[in-house]
Amino acid sequence: MSVQKLRRITLAFVAMATLLPAAENKAASDKAGPRDNYNIPLWDAGRVPNAKGDGPLDAPFLTVFLPPEGKANGASVVIAPGGSNIMLMYGAEGIDIAERYNEWGVAAFVLTYRLAPRYNEVARVQDGQRAIRLLRAKAAEFHLDPKKVGYIGFSAGSNMGRTVVASAGPGDPNAADPIDRLDSRPDYLGLVYGPGRATPGENLKNFPPVFLLSAAGDTGPSLGNAAFAQELIRAGAVVELHIYQKGHHGFGDGFASGTYSDWMGRLEHFLKQGGFLPGGRE
Repeated sequence: MSVQKLRRITLAFVAMATLLPAAENKAASDKAGPRDNYNIPLWDAGRVPNAKGDGPLDAPFLTVFLPPEGKANGASVVIAPGGSNIMLMYGAEGIDIAERYNEWGVAAFVLTYRLAPRYNEVARVQDGQRAIRLLRAKAAEFHLDPKKVGYIGFSAGSNMGRTVVASAGPGDPNAADPIDRLDSRPDYLGLVYGPGRATPGENLKNFPPVFLLSAAGDTGPSLGNAAFAQELIRAGAVVELHIYQKGHHGFGDGFASGTYSDWMGRLEHFLKQGGFLPGGRE
């Protein structure tokens, strides 16, 4: 399915679920080219933890966006769109972000996670951590560096991201599923619009580098980002904070906006400084 066709798909999760059969039926031997977009399930059918059924809304998956031939640098990212946990803003906070990452040579994977009211935050965090593990498991297949796997979330996906990191672990070496033996902690964390909530036992000192972004008119998330940045600095973690003086919630990649158009360039610079993209320097 082309990016142009994907752009015409409605942003609601129900519309995204129509992509699932393609994911279930696609195998490595399919004729689709390596740059085509397709879905990969987080778990095999019947093995999704805490599943409440076996329909499309019960089966989380990743949609693959690979960089152009000759541009890939081994970095990868899980992108978690927002949507108040009841839908996913798959265009502005999924496809558009994936395309920009592809321009930087990064393999991008848009996460379709389980939604409310059918599922709670526990299931969504399982989906986020499984997505990180899955990319590491498929590092050879996609030519990825397992030490350059990032996570960026928007709104609800951002709130989930903090918990994904706080409860991440190195994996169970004795797990029957080899994917569960891998580390679920992303190597960097991007939180757009809001920082999420602290969880019991959260150790900020062990957080990966964090990129925080919001607009001042989005008051609650901006105050939360400012407070979270201070906490990370006090803990000795790496953090970069951007709060735009104008604007509100939901600006996506900011393309063609006089207010936000440079934010993804700021993210690219953050990734270069952290060694996640080539070209970083003091």
